[in-house]
Amino acid sequence: EFRRVLFRSESDTRPDGPFLRVDIHDSDIAQVDFHPAATGRGRFFLGYEPAVYFEDRSASEPVDQRAEAEGFSAWVGNATGRQVPADEVLPLLADADGSEPQEVFVEDAVAHLLVLAGLPLPESLPTSS
Repeated sequence: EFRRVLFRSESDTRPDGPFLRVDIHDSDIAQVDFHPAATGRGRFFLGYEPAVYFEDRSASEPVDQRAEAEGFSAWVGNATGRQVPADEVLPLLADADGSEPQEVFVEDAVAHLLVLAGLPLPESLPTSS
């Protein structure tokens, strides 16, 4: 099952304006893309990184977790005005070593991330709570 969650700034209507896109794959992987990225590439994963999950290094590029957490923190500040420390984002990111994620279902991790960022939870996002 595949699900996409997309947020765009209502006040910035430029085509290249700030956005957050979350692609959820089978409750195990969520790819989070955000633009613009102050640091990093503007992409990280929740649940498992594809390279770990599929046991195929070519399935995803390595993620600099610190840079992406800092970049997402800056994105939240710019897009919503909310201050979220990178150290609160970092534990949500998928571990490159394949450690079990904090949340059993990635939808719960997505919900946690959205609440942390002060963004609304879409009705189409099922969670275990």
